[in-house]
Amino acid sequence: MAGDPAHPDVIYRDDRCFVVRDINPQAPVHLLIIPNMPINGLDYISPAMEATMGHIFVVAAEMARREGVTLSGYRLVVNNGAAAGQTIAWPHVHLLGGRELGAMG
Repeated sequence: MAGDPAHPDVIYRDDRCFVVRDINPQAPVHLLIIPNMPINGLDYISPAMEATMGHIFVVAAEMARREGVTLSGYRLVVNNGAAAGQTIAWPHVHLLGGRELGAMG
């Protein structure tokens, strides 16, 4: 799925990223915002990718509005590396909301 903006489960797409629902949701709203450009990990993000990475957060805010979680609140998560819970190498942002998520840590 990562890197496949033509996949039929895509609920949003533009020239920089696409959005799908997580297949293993951890909240009533659990979306993945995935950049179109191949990135091997957060440690490989360069200044040339700054506009795309910032755009992902703009899209996350728009998706939160569309999903109706802006008033109640939502969480954005980026995992980097196995110890952080990253299960696919392609960096992406999780948008979680729709219930009380509690404190992290």
